[in-house]
Amino acid sequence: MAKEPRPRECQPCTACCDGWLQIRVNGVPVYPGRPCPHSTGTGCNDYANRPVDPCVHFICGWRREGSPLPEWMKPNNSKVIVLFNQSRWRGFPVDVAVPVGKRIPPRALKWLQQFAEKNNRMLLYSEQIVENGAYTNQQSVSAFGPPEFQQEMAERAARGETFV
Repeated sequence: MAKEPRPRECQPCTACCDGWLQIRVNGVPVYPGRPCPHSTGTGCNDYANRPVDPCVHFICGWRREGSPLPEWMKPNNSKVIVLFNQSRWRGFPVDVAVPVGKRIPPRALKWLQQFAEKNNRMLLYSEQIVENGAYTNQQSVSAFGPPEFQQEMAERAARGETFV
């Protein structure tokens, strides 16, 4: 009888709490350079009382049940947070990859692009914008997929639309 795989655990990763995902926690904006006020860097100092949205509802792509991401793609190791199925484009799922740091390392980005291509998925990925040596709450977004997808996403980004 096959053993059920154990659910993947967050700790010691706190990438989602460290500001790489731009969220609001109890009304407080969280973005690169401004982590969640409850993040200790190794966990949450108020885990039992964390808000349902975004905290309880959020499950990163690495942790989701049946995740296709390999073990090494845990965000604190791979330096990327993957959000599967964030939208659809012409019937295809669109995944979003957010760097944990300035940009997604080449090994992780290559894996994500190959996965997208092999599985008929679209991929949006970003790079953090740094000004005067400090992270801002702005990102530049790139698209991986057919030229039509890339063009449409570039037009949406130029209009100031956000993807996460």
